[in-house]
Amino acid sequence: MVALCGATRGLPPWVGGSKSYHDWGRSVSAATSTATQRRFSVKVILLGATGMVGQGVLRECLLDPEVKLVLTVGRNATQQHHQKLREILHADLFDLSAIEPSLSGYDACFFCLGVSAAGMNQEAYRHVTYDLTTLLAQTLAKLNPGLTFIYVSGAGTDGTERGRMMWARVKGKTENALLQMPFKAAYMFRPGYIQPLHGVRTKTKWYGAMYAIVGPLYPLWKLLFPKYVTTTECVGRAMLDVAKRGAPKSVLENQDINNICRNGS
Repeated sequence: MVALCGATRGLPPWVGGSKSYHDWGRSVSAATSTATQRRFSVKVILLGATGMVGQGVLRECLLDPEVKLVLTVGRNATQQHHQKLREILHADLFDLSAIEPSLSGYDACFFCLGVSAAGMNQEAYRHVTYDLTTLLAQTLAKLNPGLTFIYVSGAGTDGTERGRMMWARVKGKTENALLQMPFKAAYMFRPGYIQPLHGVRTKTKWYGAMYAIVGPLYPLWKLLFPKYVTTTECVGRAMLDVAKRGAPKSVLENQDINNICRNGS
């Protein structure tokens, strides 16, 4: 009692008044409990980490203090070094049997693996898009019952699977299959034009040439077409937010991604 009366600096204004110290303690405990509940500790599997979108997502994961661990799985090394980054180099992604024991215990999967449909027939594109994605997703769903799966699709994807554009039908079929899998939650991201930031580079040569031309005009595109352009940083931040807090719908278009990036889900 002497300590309370003699050193009130830092104590709440009601000390010595009508509200008791015991009540104040309970209030602090409740506030602390609420703050703790709002914090997350997320373990992420990232597929496609060396692609343009994947590079941006990896950067945001490594910067986020609530991401405890990031595991990248792919054919090539990321060339990144960080205390919470783990990498598995695996040549045949159609056969994960040798690495399955290392793929369990994760909270979220960010699937950024993909190829351009340019120059590919439907059979080949379907094999590396639908077949590979669903195979990997099925394995991860089996190993991680509480997993949130986020798939980077693209603006214009055809969820009816009956449109004229081959790539859009295949992407739509892939989305529909993922939404039927037994994940905790699955979200389809459909970004439009993505501006690479922070040194992120595309591995596709003709994409690189395009970005060299149109990239400097990004501020203009953003001004004229805000619903259809985004950045690698924004995609990564939105994916992390959705992995932690969910989203009100399963298919997120470019404008949804930007809104979540700015304001959270």
